[in-house]
Order: sequence, then C-alpha cells, then structure tokens
Amino acid sequence: MHEKIVILDFGSQTTQLIGRRVRELDTYCEIIPYNKFPKKDTTIKGVILSGSPFSVYDENAFKIDLNEIRGKYPILGICYGAQFMAYTNGGKVESAGTREYGRAHLTSFCKDNVLFKGVRENTQVWMSHGDTITAVPDNFKKIASTDKVEIAAYQLEGEQVWGVQFHPEVFHSEDGTQILKNFVVDVCGCKQDWSPGSFIESTVAELKAQLGDDKVVLALSGGVDSSVAAVLLNRAIGKNLTCIFVDHGLLRKNEFKNVLDDYECLGLNVIGVDARAKFFAELAGVTEPERKRKIIGKGFIDVFDEEAHKIKDVKWLAQGTIYPDCIESLSITGTVIKSHHNVGGLPEKMNLKLCEPLRLLFKDEVRRVGRELGMPDHLISRHPFPGPGLGVRILGDITPEKVNILQEADDIFIQGLRDWNLYDKVWQAGVILLPVQSVGVMGDERTYERAVALRAVASTDGMTADWVHLPYEFLGKISNDIINKVKGVNRVTYDISSKPPATIEWE
Repeated sequence: MHEKIVILDFGSQTTQLIGRRVRELDTYCEIIPYNKFPKKDTTIKGVILSGSPFSVYDENAFKIDLNEIRGKYPILGICYGAQFMAYTNGGKVESAGTREYGRAHLTSFCKDNVLFKGVRENTQVWMSHGDTITAVPDNFKKIASTDKVEIAAYQLEGEQVWGVQFHPEVFHSEDGTQILKNFVVDVCGCKQDWSPGSFIESTVAELKAQLGDDKVVLALSGGVDSSVAAVLLNRAIGKNLTCIFVDHGLLRKNEFKNVLDDYECLGLNVIGVDARAKFFAELAGVTEPERKRKIIGKGFIDVFDEEAHKIKDVKWLAQGTIYPDCIESLSITGTVIKSHHNVGGLPEKMNLKLCEPLRLLFKDEVRRVGRELGMPDHLISRHPFPGPGLGVRILGDITPEKVNILQEADDIFIQGLRDWNLYDKVWQAGVILLPVQSVGVMGDERTYERAVALRAVASTDGMTADWVHLPYEFLGKISNDIINKVKGVNRVTYDISSKPPATIEWE
C-alpha cells in the first residue's frame, strides 16, 4: 500500500490541480469529497483542504468537524480551507469588497517557518477569493502577508496546521511547488517513492490477484489511455486479454492499419473489426450533432458486444478510465456527481465485471507509465481524439465522400505539424469540414467547392484551451497543400476561438 496525502474537495475548480502538483512530487494522493474522510485508512500521511465556490459563512457552505483530523495528521488549508479553519475556531472572515483575483506578492513571511523553506523574497502568488481573513483566533499565528492581504498565511501555534489564502497549486504561484513540497515531504514525511515503475509493479501484482485465470476483453480506441491499459494488462495476464479495435469509418487516414500494426509489435492479442458499412448506413442523412454521437456510441457497443460474445468465458471488461473520470466532484449545489465510464452501457449490457487499471492516474502520469512500459513515443504522445472520430468534425450529414475529403485534409495538417516540429507543442489539432461551399478560381475556371477550418489548441487537461499561434508561413503552406491536393476543397480557414466560450470540437 502506498503512503498518501488526502485532499478533501470542497468543490474548487483547482482541486485536481492540487492533486497533480502533489503527484509531481512523486507522492501518491487521493481526492475525496469533503465529507467522506477515510477514518480507518492507515496509509494517510497528511491532509489538504481545497478551495470552494462558497463563502464560509454561507448557509449552504460545505462544513466538516475537523476535530476528527486535527492532531492526527498535518493539515494544510488552501483558500476556503484556510478560511474555514480560522472561521470555525473563532476568527473573522469577511467579504473583501472586491474579488481579489490574480497575481500578488508575499511582501513578508516567516523565513524560519517550515512551510516557507526555500521560498524567495517577494515571491509571486495567485489569489482567487471574494472573502478574506480579517482576524485569526488567539492560538493562530500570522506567518505571511501581501500588500493587500494582511493574513495571507497562518499556523496554529504548537500544531502542524497551516492555512494559506493564496493558491500554491496554480502555475502563477512561483514558489507554490516548493511550499507544497515543504508540507508533503518535510512536514508529512512522505518518501517520494510514487513513480511509474512502482505503479507498474504494484498494479501488475494487483491485476494478477484480481483477475487470476479469468478472461478479459478491452475496447481499444488507438488513444493513449486504452493503449497503455492494454499493455499493462498484457504484462499481467498475457493471452487471457483480448483487445477489440472497431473501425467505424471515422478514423484518421490509414489509422486502422497503422494502429493494428503498432499493437502487433507490442505483442497484443487484437481483433480488428471493419464496421464502416454499418455506421455509414445508420448515419445516412443524420445532421443533428447529439443524434450522430448517440448513433456512433450505440453502434460501437453493438459491434463490440457481438465480437466479445465470440470469445468463450469472458468475465471482465477492461477500460482505459483515468483519474479525472473517476473523481467524485462537487457541484455548486452540493450534489455528488460521478462521471460516466469510457464506454457507457457496456458493463451492464454484457453482464461483465469492470477492470480499470489506470483509474488512479492523471493523463500525464499515463504517458509516463507508457514510456516506462517501453511503448513507442508516437503512441504515447498522440493528441486526444474524440470517440465519435471525424463524425464530430463533419458538420451536417456524414457520407463516405465527405470522410475521404476530411481524412486527406487532416492528414496534410497533422503531418505538417510533425514535419515543422509543432506537433508536441499542441494539445489537440484537427480539421473541420464545414457545411458551406464557396466560390474560388483554379486556372481559368471558377469553382464552387467546400471550405475547411483548421483547429489547434493548447491545454493541460482539456477543461480550458487557447488557440495556438501557429506560424503564418506554416498556415500558408498547409492551406496551399490542402487546396492543391484535396479534390473538393478550395478554401481553408483557421479557428482562433478559445475554450470557453467555444469548445475544442465544433460538435
């Protein structure tokens, strides 16, 4: 069992970021709803209290009795977590008048306090709160200030309890990782032994114990998560794993063959299913985006189910579900929401038990594990690709002719990103086939053909995204290549919308 830091989630948008920062310190952590502290867990080394959308004095604010935790574990409260501890112990938390949001600097802090070991003078921190602590209880000692926030951090005298009103987990807090390290390593005593190698070793052992000689099927998508899950399972149970890779006709150019070749090189037992005719028939004439998604999703389940039933005595369905898919997040109303599985409906339909070997990992950790497993880099560094594939990048109805046009244009764009060493600087990229035609001139003839939009975004987790400032020379070359080489396209545009308000995919 790995030692761990528990992060109690009070509903902050940055709670997952706290988790990722702790994991980057090679320390295992778990994000748990604020009211579900695991009292009997003997592996807990410390507790972090997250921020929250509420004010501590709101009627609906999330509250817990910290007496069950105080004295047993070191505690670090961040933003709401800090305000909650001060407020419930007799301190004052009041509206700041205007929301304090953005960069600030620690104008003074106690250099001899363990929390600030190695922190630089006047270091930048990130503030994001509408309330502020205006008075701390008698046994609380102020240990840091900014020019606008008198009590930016405190410690309970004689206790391993700290509160900070800024967000050390946010990138803009320059010494934020150092502060978290001081808490996790120096205060909590974590050994920093959580690594891809240790994860693989313990997970393979757990999978062998969990699965025994049972047979397992896994739905491969060609993406990073399902591929790493497959290789990990293959190491644990070998030929008892059967992978199924369905071609719904909406993959990238040559992707079906290329991915199958990759999987063969990895020694995986893979069944490739060409189901293009089925999907094109069911999608004919359908234009509404959500209906397209549902048809593709149901079609995938039907094909996978049919193929899986050809394998005798299967007891488990494996999926590449990762940690952000599993975290019980809190909505503003306090309702606990659990996100859906990768392939919704399959376990129930097939009456199989679910196996999710990556459910403890963030996306960047999945990639690290894949590299540790010796997987080729082009599989590990692949951009995310939507489950419905090019179906959500063809606006309007889907036809084989449109798919072919989009595959050719997309191939030129993606290969161009690789050739110009831009691919790894982009989180996700693709081409969208627009439901419009425009006038053009080719030679001495007027044309009336299709328009496409290029999309390339930078992101860390897909929750927010900015459009990438690709070089004009590159965009010009790609535009010329698409128009000259892809029959049926005479206009190329570049999407410069960020998320929010736009989404990464157009549908």
